[in-house]
Amino acid sequence: MPQLTRRGFSVLAGASAATLAMPYYARAQGKPKAVVIGGGAGGGTAARYMAKDAGDEMDVTLIEANAMYTTCFFSNLYLGGFRTFESITHGYDTLASNYGITVVNAMADMVDRDAKTVALADGSKVPYDRLIVAPGIDLIYDSVPGYSEAAAEIMPHSWKAGPQTQLLKAKLDAIENGQQIVMVAPPNPYRCPPGPYERVSMFAHMLKSKGLNDSKIVIIDPKPKFSKQALFQEGWDKHYPGMIEWYGPDVHGGIVGVDPSTGEVETDLDIFTGDLVNVIPAQKAGMIAAKAGLTNDSGFCPIDPYSMRSKMDENIFVLGDACIAGDMPKSGFSANSQAKVAAMTIRGDLIDARVFPAKYSNTCWSLIETNDGVKVGAQYAPSDEKIASTSKFISQTGEDAAVRQATYEESIGWYEGITTDIFGA
Repeated sequence: MPQLTRRGFSVLAGASAATLAMPYYARAQGKPKAVVIGGGAGGGTAARYMAKDAGDEMDVTLIEANAMYTTCFFSNLYLGGFRTFESITHGYDTLASNYGITVVNAMADMVDRDAKTVALADGSKVPYDRLIVAPGIDLIYDSVPGYSEAAAEIMPHSWKAGPQTQLLKAKLDAIENGQQIVMVAPPNPYRCPPGPYERVSMFAHMLKSKGLNDSKIVIIDPKPKFSKQALFQEGWDKHYPGMIEWYGPDVHGGIVGVDPSTGEVETDLDIFTGDLVNVIPAQKAGMIAAKAGLTNDSGFCPIDPYSMRSKMDENIFVLGDACIAGDMPKSGFSANSQAKVAAMTIRGDLIDARVFPAKYSNTCWSLIETNDGVKVGAQYAPSDEKIASTSKFISQTGEDAAVRQATYEESIGWYEGITTDIFGA
């Protein structure tokens, strides 16, 4: 049976015998029910804002498979030794105790859109009037020939934070002088566009800090260019000269496959061997979104730009990495921004609360070396075609060291702020 919070238990304890014969999720029949699948930047924020702003007028349930959530954003700083694992891991107790959200630690297995219920892995069903689907990504392992879920235990992807992050960290810490790291970067679209290249920076930082100056990092990229490329390459030349080599498809000619048993990455150009190989495959919306019939041929979920409402079902909203958000990147900041629009719209649907025009924003920070932070971001507005950027900004090459330090410190403040916004503490 899924784990219950204290609030869920007290509801059961005070129920009548007739009520106990029903699933505990079906309580509070008189209140409209909002259910959220996924407790990350999108789902956690949406659940909190619905509960906070609706008060006792709505019943909010958050379904999340994990009792503790490790953020993918800032996980690179853990790899680089700037954060502890505990500092990027968060729980849901405050959402339950302070906001009255029922937190169900279970895997959502299926959505019955006709019956408006979510089936859990144990067969229990959670009814909803409005549903938010925020499952993040699933990895398309075979997009890289030779790669698989089993291979990820040897060549970690660490693109879903948690045990994979710790595995990659352990392998990074075990690198010796003269050994090589190879990264297979992902194709578009993928979670956190600057993320692979910040990760390479953190790899290089660790090698440099340990005096492993004869070690190299090779990036095999299926893309001809990448986010913040000029900023990263300027930083690599400055801080890690000769340590990092980036090969785009016009150089390597295509990724033929990987061999976990030998640590080899074969391309049309050459075979690259790594003592640590980090493979980040192609991605799609989390499985529950596809099972619910919310995805299109892209593997992601089309949404109404004005509300985040699914184009497949007016009673369902899709947030974060799983959705097709126009010009917005797949990032924690984006998901948090989208969640507030969806939460407001659902309150309007269910309790006739006032709904304001949607506005969206995003910033992505990256750390290249100690106190050398860069950022990119934009403001967005909905249009009939997509969520479109209305203004943009990006760090500039050649910036003063004080500016870069201030940018890094800004990112630290943002992390503390957004995790409070998601988890309530």
